[in-house]
Amino acid sequence: MAKVALLFPGQGAQVVGMASGLLARSESARGLFARASEILGYDLAALCVDGPDTELNLTSNSQPALFVHSAAALADFYEQRPEVSSQVVAVAGLSLGEYSALYAAGALSFESGVSLVAARGRAMQSAASAVSSQMASIIGLDRDQVQSFCDQARQPGEILQLANLLCPGNIAISGHTESIRVCETLVSEAGYKFIRLAVAGAFHTDIMRPAVEELQRALEHAHLGDARVPLVANVDAQLHDRASDFAGLLPRQIVSPVLWEASLRKLLDMGVEQFYEIGTGRVLTGTLKRTDRKAPCEAFGD
Repeated sequence: MAKVALLFPGQGAQVVGMASGLLARSESARGLFARASEILGYDLAALCVDGPDTELNLTSNSQPALFVHSAAALADFYEQRPEVSSQVVAVAGLSLGEYSALYAAGALSFESGVSLVAARGRAMQSAASAVSSQMASIIGLDRDQVQSFCDQARQPGEILQLANLLCPGNIAISGHTESIRVCETLVSEAGYKFIRLAVAGAFHTDIMRPAVEELQRALEHAHLGDARVPLVANVDAQLHDRASDFAGLLPRQIVSPVLWEASLRKLLDMGVEQFYEIGTGRVLTGTLKRTDRKAPCEAFGD
């Protein structure tokens, strides 16, 4: 049997209409969205299908929306491909997607997952609203080159650092708005592509430090267990399967760079032969192709 890994997208993948196909064809998906709506106190399915995008893109809404969408896509996936369940050897998720991965690995219940990501989204939205900060992607440069631009652009007393090491030639940075502005000028003048990201603030930096305490409190009420298959964690690109590990990794993740390329290489080193991106979009499929052109990945969920 081929070794399989499941990948789960993070914030930024959301788009109005993203659950329409799932809800139309899958009773399991409809049931999960209904359960989530009861927990959240609003109609999550309507928000995903009809928007408006200004509401869906709020961190406090997009995080539970993406978690529930991935859970529903996973249920639909296993209904259509039940044989794959026994082939999964590891899971990974990009930032928020790590919670979906823990759910898929059996370490996090659906109800706890919905409550946890809702609390995480609120905490991160609050931290972002307190400071003028942004994220951006720099295309076509390696880690040392991006670090050099950050070092040149960083303004006194401000934060500007690598945040998401996605794949070769695609690295996201986070920091205070003025430092981001200076970096954009330097990168653009050097002839490279600089893309500001549509997120609330500088995720995966110490600007998010106020959100850590709130997440830790939420984790005290979550039902985290050991995983059936290991998670390749964002913060260290290593395998973890113990609940005690997850309780420490998840708060660290908010303020630490996401080592996504290294996580993909870890899965490849394990001998994974087939990847599935479970959720909305194709972003992770693209990062895998940039990391290893021969690695097969099928996106499932739209």
